[in-house]
Amino acid sequence: MPNLPDVVLWSIPAFLLLTVVEAVSYRLHPDDDAAGYASKDAATSMTMGLGSIVFDLLWKIPIVAIYAGVHELTPLRVPVEWWTLLPMLLAQDFFYYWSHRGHHVIRILWACHVVHHSSRKFNLTTALRQPWTGFTSWVFYLPMVAAGVHPAALAFCSSTNLVYQFWIHTERIGTLWRPFEAVFNTPSHHRVHHASQGNYLDRNFGGILIVWDRLFGSFAPEGEPCRYGLTKNITTYNPLRVATHEYAAIARDVRASRTWGERLSHVFRPPGWQPPRADGAGSAQVLQGR
Repeated sequence: MPNLPDVVLWSIPAFLLLTVVEAVSYRLHPDDDAAGYASKDAATSMTMGLGSIVFDLLWKIPIVAIYAGVHELTPLRVPVEWWTLLPMLLAQDFFYYWSHRGHHVIRILWACHVVHHSSRKFNLTTALRQPWTGFTSWVFYLPMVAAGVHPAALAFCSSTNLVYQFWIHTERIGTLWRPFEAVFNTPSHHRVHHASQGNYLDRNFGGILIVWDRLFGSFAPEGEPCRYGLTKNITTYNPLRVATHEYAAIARDVRASRTWGERLSHVFRPPGWQPPRADGAGSAQVLQGR
């Protein structure tokens, strides 16, 4: 097994330090145009982050078993060397883009990812607001394992991607050097991703690189000020409800459905999908449920 460091674990002190610095900066230099901090919201985000660490340990047991089985069956092998890490990081970022995009357009996956978008604030604690049902992403990375990437190397790449995304959850950094903005995900790009306006919805899915969004037509530049949160915001700071509210909404919609087609649509169509009514309305309301 490759001996690779736990990037997230080693980064926790930096996460805490930078969060304190950002929070203090708002106290010393308030910004009326920024969403800023709220104590209950920040506490909820940090609680979600701590909970995700615990639950991820449980979900990793079956996921690692599947990855190990696939890696054992494939005759391909990608050596873990200094010169293979960059291609593996690029591949993981590519598949992260499609995983992230899928988690926005398939409702049962959105039920997991919605946790990260549920705050109406946008600061470094928002990066810590992670789901407790993180078992929904593993299938997107199976091609890498089937191509010979060791599961431990994939875990290292995924952790590196997650750590990179921490610093882009801030309003304290404006736009950066134009060539950097053209290639990499930045706070400006990610503010758009967390915004709830219709013209910003489901944009800028990239993890480390923003080039995937430019290539696949999902990029939107930051223009008008962002309104963070959901199109239908939740009004709770209860971590359990934050983690499960969309699953509960899916269950209610499925129970109220008249046909199996409607039931499956409520699970696998985009968030906000509604069956057409007699007047023809329904599916056009998809974005309003996001």
